[in-house]
Amino acid sequence: MSGFLNSIRGQSSASAKTSMFKTIKNAISTPEVRKKLFYTLILIVVFRFGCYITVPGVNSIALNDAMGDTNGIAGLIDMISGGAFSRFSVFAMSISPYITASIVIQLLAMIIPSLERLTKEGGEEGRKKINRYTKLLTVVLALVEGTGIYLSYKSSGIFVDNTFLTGFLVVTGLVAGTALLMWLGEQITSKGIGNGISLLIFIGIISRLPSGITTLWNIILPQAGFSTTGLLTAIGIVIGALILVAGVVFVQQAERRVPVQYSKKVVGRKMVGAQNTHIPLKLAMAGVMPVIFASSFMTFPAMIIQIFVSDIANQTGFLAGLYKFSIATSSSSVGIGYSIANALVYLLLIIGFTFFYTYATFNPAEVSNNIKKNGGFIPGIRAGKPTTEYLSSIISKLTWFGGLFLSLIAILPMLLRFTNLNIAFGGTSILIVVGVALETVQQLESQLAMRHYKGFLE
Repeated sequence: MSGFLNSIRGQSSASAKTSMFKTIKNAISTPEVRKKLFYTLILIVVFRFGCYITVPGVNSIALNDAMGDTNGIAGLIDMISGGAFSRFSVFAMSISPYITASIVIQLLAMIIPSLERLTKEGGEEGRKKINRYTKLLTVVLALVEGTGIYLSYKSSGIFVDNTFLTGFLVVTGLVAGTALLMWLGEQITSKGIGNGISLLIFIGIISRLPSGITTLWNIILPQAGFSTTGLLTAIGIVIGALILVAGVVFVQQAERRVPVQYSKKVVGRKMVGAQNTHIPLKLAMAGVMPVIFASSFMTFPAMIIQIFVSDIANQTGFLAGLYKFSIATSSSSVGIGYSIANALVYLLLIIGFTFFYTYATFNPAEVSNNIKKNGGFIPGIRAGKPTTEYLSSIISKLTWFGGLFLSLIAILPMLLRFTNLNIAFGGTSILIVVGVALETVQQLESQLAMRHYKGFLE
């Protein structure tokens, strides 16, 4: 095992060698890339502006009292939406229905042969059909979630009345907001910089940064005056966050390079010499997807229960217990027993989904066959089944490490819950923010490289 760990090192990719600030400077000085950055910035401003537009039919005065403390599912949605849920804006549901729809379509593609063929062999037309199915499912899920939110807050007095017309306006406004966010994300992806959906989540999370700074300030300067203990606590939180970010960056960038050698072969009339290359296997190949999968799986029962049972949080019985267990991932109001049980199940789900997603995106047998067909081999390993077993062994060890790392990061907020600290950022938030930031910088550098080669050829 020690030899395996020694073979894993934080490999700096081509995108990591250039500093982030230099990349941004070069991007701003390049007209085409600057135009894409400006376009992305405009759509982000539209997103943030929409977070402050209240859904029709909402009583703004009663809203401040009813939504003063978002917890449970509401707190989770509010974090992703950048505070839009607590304002009951048109973007209150954020892009979560689209994420859930994407996960469902990916899972169905592994079960339904026709969808699997569209994904793997459909080409551009297949991707368009899959995208169309995802959008349709997004609207359906948004309709269900919007109806559930309306029914959950119907008795709270935040709506002008409880008529059918008001409910129709509220649900329609929420669904329309999610559809608009889905469109904004697509526009950013196609005409801007970065993955649009990921950037919207990224912006929503970092918009909570002022809240986190305020929390640290209140720890240092509580109502009683300056606190030395609070200062030390705040410094410890900042140092811990920096260490956590550094660890996430290291794991995101680290990779195991499996060497591959190709023998000489004839291509046309030329003899192509032997080539030495490698297969880069990421330490966290699944990224943050297992955490998102596990969170959606854990919170789904609570989302369904609160649609059919009003005021479930203040009730007792099996459904109330299942609801409290389900929201323990994102709520501090449940008991310690629910939190511990939820943390254990959450950890197992993350590890399970890490294995599931990794093997769904990387097939050792397929990679082994491709190496064999092209006349390649891994030094010291025979082609065919031994190569498949060797790659499977490496992937298994990498996945265990990645799954445990993701689990540790994801349950950190649940551990902090047993203290008096109320931190705006959790481990999942840091994972998403760091991952999206690295991906966006890599895309920026790709755009700059393409622009450079294009100018050189011209």
